[in-house]
Amino acid sequence: MYENYIRENLVEEKSEEEKNQELLINVIKAKRDLENANNNFQYAEDELIDYYTYQIKALQSKIDYLLKKAKNSGLALEITDKINLRSDKIV
Repeated sequence: MYENYIRENLVEEKSEEEKNQELLINVIKAKRDLENANNNFQYAEDELIDYYTYQIKALQSKIDYLLKKAKNSGLALEITDKINLRSDKIV
């Protein structure tokens, strides 16, 4: 009944640069999602008003968290031009 599972592939650790790049990409995505939620809120009716209100609040919290994490890592969003952020990574 109990089976042993063997991990076939080792989990690769990401370099600091890859982690920082992923963090910046997540900040950009969250900001884009927040803009979309704000735009949708303007045209929301009935129950959707509550939905977009909660979504906006959640996205603001997410952005605050990610920016705090970036700041603690010593990152600044101005370095995004130094990192190759291809548009296909930011969807």
